[in-house]
Amino acid sequence: MPLLIEPEMLATLLKDEHLVVLDARFSLADPKQGRVMYNQGHIPGALHADLEADLSGLIIPGKTGRHPLPEQAEWQATLRRWGIERHTQVVVYDDGGHVAARAWWLLRWAGISQAMILHGGMKAWQAGRYPVTTEVSEVAESQGDFTMGHMPTVSAQDLMAQIEAEGTGQRYKLIDARAYERFRGEEETMDSQAGHIPGAICHPFAENLGEDGRFLSADNLREIFTSLVGEDSRPVFYCGSGVTACHNIFAMELAGFSGATLYPGSWSEWITDPRHPVARGQ
Repeated sequence: MPLLIEPEMLATLLKDEHLVVLDARFSLADPKQGRVMYNQGHIPGALHADLEADLSGLIIPGKTGRHPLPEQAEWQATLRRWGIERHTQVVVYDDGGHVAARAWWLLRWAGISQAMILHGGMKAWQAGRYPVTTEVSEVAESQGDFTMGHMPTVSAQDLMAQIEAEGTGQRYKLIDARAYERFRGEEETMDSQAGHIPGAICHPFAENLGEDGRFLSADNLREIFTSLVGEDSRPVFYCGSGVTACHNIFAMELAGFSGATLYPGSWSEWITDPRHPVARGQ
């Protein structure tokens, strides 16, 4: 299955009863804005997928990050509510790519291989003058049976074991998806402590995209990630809360590299434990 679908192709598939479209638009500045945008107009047949209500689990203060993974039973119930089976074709879109990538990762985590992201998101759809509706679709609940764990993850304990055993050794090649300023600890707009996990390097997720908001070509992405990751390491991606890191994992898949690992808790979980070391600067 391709990882991206162009608006013109999606437009021909909207009446396919085996297709599920998810609108994952979301604003960290205003968590209610995603639903507002959905109500104002969405792709016909699309269901609303909220980052906090649907694509994240329960936050436990002092223990989890800002967007922990949903519990497996909870995520299975959400997939069933959306009418998704294991072999359903799912297209996800947003207006910036990162939340759609989180949904894509979660779908793949549940073993749903036919998951794609709308290339260019809602902006590309509207630029092509394809139909938009305010009608809310109703779907029949599925009986889908899902087993999670089809995408690799690591825990904070795994990363601490590496740091304690090897210093900043590279059993895992840690790559941070946040902006350089946050990575270096020069500013922190979301979390209580600035900096990064020792041994990490920075690749902001926005650098996977061109000025038009579309993904760079597979060749360009392959060159970028070959330089970042090398050939003898196991790449682990993290960010502030495990959302934009999925954008880097998706971009790596586009580049032809599979098997990248997610640290789901990311920086906002890492700093809940004062025993975890923090680095600043380059």
